[in-house]
Amino acid sequence: MSQSKACCTVPPATATNYTPKGTYTTLPPSSHSLKTYVTGPEDAPTALLIIYDIFGFYPQTLQGADILASADPSHPRRVFMPDWFEGAPCPLEWYPPDTADKKEKVGKWFKEKAGFETHLPRIAEVVKELKRSTGIKDWGLVGYCWGGKVAGLLSGAESEFKATAVCHPAFVDPADGEKIARPFLMVPSGDEDEGDVGKWEEKVKGVKKVVWFKGQVHGFMAARGDLEDENVRKAYEEGYGLVLDHFKEHL
Repeated sequence: MSQSKACCTVPPATATNYTPKGTYTTLPPSSHSLKTYVTGPEDAPTALLIIYDIFGFYPQTLQGADILASADPSHPRRVFMPDWFEGAPCPLEWYPPDTADKKEKVGKWFKEKAGFETHLPRIAEVVKELKRSTGIKDWGLVGYCWGGKVAGLLSGAESEFKATAVCHPAFVDPADGEKIARPFLMVPSGDEDEGDVGKWEEKVKGVKKVVWFKGQVHGFMAARGDLEDENVRKAYEEGYGLVLDHFKEHL
């Protein structure tokens, strides 16, 4: 774990009953009319698109979006988090899938709701529409868990994004590293496979940084982060400091 230069700007995380600072809107029909959480100053010069984890709009994830939007006053950002699963995220109580019933439910949900071939073109369309409607030209991309995999796949040479950060990404594939063409930050937890992450890192030829939080579980910066635990809360804050640093440097 590495101390973040921006950590001093990250406000103490709210452990319970977090009240989001942003609002919800609906993207235009050309972007599939997705309900979208929007936060940060309307006149911000840059923006971030968030691809959440499979659990959707959880308070920890919404709080993270607010941190990325406003915690660094010298670099305010407009942050957009569409509801990619359209009101039907994976129920958190199915995790971990440690019974046959849970495994069946999770497998069925992934097949029906989380196919990469469905989401990749839709996300590309959404960011193009947002660029047009907001007038903001420079965008960064953030992904958690499942969204981390998606964000990596959207960070190739033709990417609409100038920089990418992924937190505890799922399905880390070394082969994906060859295609990364944007400054890339990966924040793995102790549940990610060191071998896969190491091989992925070797394949990335451009700007990259990998910072491990081996004492944390997969999802600690999103829906599975137990912010009532002081150790998790401190790691959550430091992780967001790293993400802020990354975009401060590359966006």
